[in-house]
Amino acid sequence: MQIKYQNLQIDDYEYSLPSERIAKYPLLKRDDSNLLVYEKGNLSKNQFYNIHNYLPSGATLVFNNTKVIQARLLFRKETGALIEIFCLEPVDPSDYVLAFQEKEKITWKCIVGNLKKWKDQELSLRLIINKHEIVLKARKIKSEENAQFIEFTWNNNSISFSEILETAGLTPIPPYLNRESEEIDKERYQTIYSKLKGSVAAPTAGLHFTDEVFKKILIKGLDFEEITLHVGAGTFKPVKSSLIVDHEMHTEHFVVRKSSIQKLIKSKKIVAVGTTSVRTIESLYWLGIRAINLKDGFELDTHISQWEAYANIQTNTKNSTLQALLDFMETNQLNEIYASTQIMIVPGYKFRLVDILITNFHQPRSTLLLLIAAFIGNNWKKVYDFALKNEFRFLSYGDSSVLIP
Repeated sequence: MQIKYQNLQIDDYEYSLPSERIAKYPLLKRDDSNLLVYEKGNLSKNQFYNIHNYLPSGATLVFNNTKVIQARLLFRKETGALIEIFCLEPVDPSDYVLAFQEKEKITWKCIVGNLKKWKDQELSLRLIINKHEIVLKARKIKSEENAQFIEFTWNNNSISFSEILETAGLTPIPPYLNRESEEIDKERYQTIYSKLKGSVAAPTAGLHFTDEVFKKILIKGLDFEEITLHVGAGTFKPVKSSLIVDHEMHTEHFVVRKSSIQKLIKSKKIVAVGTTSVRTIESLYWLGIRAINLKDGFELDTHISQWEAYANIQTNTKNSTLQALLDFMETNQLNEIYASTQIMIVPGYKFRLVDILITNFHQPRSTLLLLIAAFIGNNWKKVYDFALKNEFRFLSYGDSSVLIP
């Protein structure tokens, strides 16, 4: 049987985005952003501080509590050439918590700017941390596709790699902002609830939330829950192939607690805050399917591949799949499940768990726009036309939307 996604063409997910509509800086107040409301085909404009009016009582909002790291390190060679090392994800150790706690040596997968000017010599960077002068050194270990494996070493075992990044690193703001990162980005390119370090891009749907907005949502009778998905640089990777099926989706790692799954089972509706939350929540469904079909003595494969959801025709309910995953965790005495997902959500995908989506406005020809088109169908064009005509600000520091199919 020919599956729909195999015929999708990226040209059908193009729109004209004038550069002046891209928000280069955040607003003075987070929740002053415009809110586009899409409700069962109807469109209206409001402000984000009124979002509680559009969310149903008894629902659970799911937030991605990842924290953006200061991932860009600048080294200068003796010749004067500037080499930028953009830390993508830890390799040795690969666990994020352990990686940031490391003292003296660590290996990261990185993107290197001005790579041609960096031969085989070791790069050095002098830093002052807690009144101690240290020397951070970077050495290339190997290449893999467009990435480099870089070993970092430093001469003070009282200093963690987390402290080094906080001191020397720059905020990895999106490339389409066409500017250098500034002091304001350290605070505003983070959600107010960010906790666990690991992302190189912010889950930007959450940038609009404030304590005042949270209070209004609680009064309305909704609940909150957090998951963690560390956002990779692949989120900015455009779809360059004419057929969407030929695009290789990036992998991102996530963590979900047992208590979160218990709460989702009881929830009347699930509201995903951002596309990263969508990817995580929908991936839980497919992990639950595996838990249902798991044979005795076998381990649960916790990586969700790119297209398996389209070949796997399942009619299991939300609660049966989540309960199976919960039972697996309890049997194996797990309080958290660590997994990774390459899932690519495109038109034709049937959403199993997410009912409502809060999100920003995304680039044309992007995997994020494809996810929106999957969620609300061809009406994505109406939504984006409305946003363009009504002076909405686009992309990471732009305005917000709440999508209720």
